[in-house]
Amino acid sequence: MTGRVDLDDLVSSVATDLMGITAASLHDASQRLLHQLVDYFEVDVSFLRRNDHDLGATILVAEWPPRQEDPADDPLAVVHFATADPTFAALATLSSVLVVRPSPESDEYQERIRQASGIPAVSLATVPLRDHEITTGTLGFVKYGDRAWATEEINALRAVAALLAQLQARVRAEERLRHMAYHDELTGLATRRALTDHLAERLTADAPGPVPLIVIDVDRLKALNSFLGYAAGDRFLATLADRLRSVSPPDHVLGRLGGDEFVAIMGGRGGHPPTVEDALAYAETLRRAAGEPIQVGGEEICRAVSIGLAFGDPGGTVSELMNQADQAMLQAKSHGGNEVVVFTDEMRRQNELRTDVELHLVTAVRNGDLLLHYQPEIDLLTGTITAVEALVRWPHPTLGLLPPGVFIDVVETTNLAGELGRWVLRTGCRQLRAWHALDPDGPPLGLSVNVTPAELITRDFASTVAGILTDTDLDGRHLTLEITETAIVRDTRQALSTLRDLKDIGVKVAIDDFGTGYSSLAQLKALPVDGLKIDRGFVHSLGQDAGDLAIVRAIVALADSFGLAVVAEGVETELAARTLVDLGCTRAQGYLYAKPCGAAELETMLAMQRFAGR
Repeated sequence: MTGRVDLDDLVSSVATDLMGITAASLHDASQRLLHQLVDYFEVDVSFLRRNDHDLGATILVAEWPPRQEDPADDPLAVVHFATADPTFAALATLSSVLVVRPSPESDEYQERIRQASGIPAVSLATVPLRDHEITTGTLGFVKYGDRAWATEEINALRAVAALLAQLQARVRAEERLRHMAYHDELTGLATRRALTDHLAERLTADAPGPVPLIVIDVDRLKALNSFLGYAAGDRFLATLADRLRSVSPPDHVLGRLGGDEFVAIMGGRGGHPPTVEDALAYAETLRRAAGEPIQVGGEEICRAVSIGLAFGDPGGTVSELMNQADQAMLQAKSHGGNEVVVFTDEMRRQNELRTDVELHLVTAVRNGDLLLHYQPEIDLLTGTITAVEALVRWPHPTLGLLPPGVFIDVVETTNLAGELGRWVLRTGCRQLRAWHALDPDGPPLGLSVNVTPAELITRDFASTVAGILTDTDLDGRHLTLEITETAIVRDTRQALSTLRDLKDIGVKVAIDDFGTGYSSLAQLKALPVDGLKIDRGFVHSLGQDAGDLAIVRAIVALADSFGLAVVAEGVETELAARTLVDLGCTRAQGYLYAKPCGAAELETMLAMQRFAGR
């Protein structure tokens, strides 16, 4: 019999070996430990089992020596307590060491062992693993034939079992955390982390491809949350997840990125990657399934979804593929939703352009690398320049001269609107003051500057404008700030407050691109504005299109009734110019007269105008 001191050393050695074991390394580490115990106690087999009380079974974790059994056919792999022999059934609630030796009382257990191993009779010592009052598993030892166990040995086995019980509890906690990290709590679908890991594996250089990725975004979920509450919104999302799961093949991966955004990653049946046609058909199936009514809180709710589809090639990156599918989804949403859009090469080009802009725009703004062009505003009756509109340009080092339409969205999303707006306003006012000095006796030239919605609802915007006017020694009556109808409806109360403050410092305000936004006659009446600019879309074919003629006539009449100045944008033909004059609009700008140009070129035009007037 092994000495007491040696058993203490064994327990200490086991405690050291169990440190650092994780769920991933549990099986191999358990086998090494069992091998050590088999050799130490001179038995034939050792095993470690865990109890799954939800399943009602004891499950084999590891054994030594390992048997060459197919787990599906192994009668010892999973033993259900309800149908087990008394020895295995006792493992469900075992609280003390169980020793079984060959005897008539153990015949049923001995028969199960004979079926699994061919050994006619064995001795068994089983030590429970306990977590408070719950039996979580068992550590067992088998000796072919008969074997007695000394008290000192049993005590050592209890100590080892206690260490293994602590290990099992730690591993269960780790597995719960892993499950939480990889499964969305609300829907049970894969989380962003799980989706990212799966995509990374699918996009390895030697994996089959391409990999279709589908991003699904619920249209107008906010309205549902506002009407029925967020709990109802959660029930809707959970039901929608079940709906999407029900129409998805088992090899597809479904996940939730968060909020109302879902993801589907198509698998490859039989090792054959899905085709474009397969992906489109599946995306359409998801769209139709999502659009079916869902019962929530006694209400029948229908919500369409916007779907973006992109294809990732092996060797690509997860972030790139996710971004492409998301971009396609946003385009579907911009079309009104309830649509499937596939990421294209043109979208790729736009995406690369946007990425380049985002990387370099901040530096360009802060280094003063931007410049202003000016487009003249013409008096159609005299042909003279009465004002100029300041238009920002970016001389990009590789992409050439970029108009604001290419980068203005990035300006707003990167919080550069205020910084860029101050630069444009300060530069334009300084230039206007210089032009006034060139012809102090002539009619003062006006300056129009576009204002972004973000600037308009900034509380100190009017004081910023006042400070720039003071710094540039410019009278506010020569400055017109152009705002869009969208800017007004974004935050009407703050916009009205800002507009009134601008009026107080003498600055004029005009509504740009009028006729394309959302303002009503009631809003127009209440707004402290001085003018309207007719959108170029109504002016381009003026004189040829009866619909445009009716719209422009109505806008001019509306402006006249409210005492507002009116300017037409986008005049490109003499016919359009004559039609405007006939309708009562005598101020315009467009390529018929001049394209936007640099300050030096415009100064030449002003000088020629002064010379012609003498």
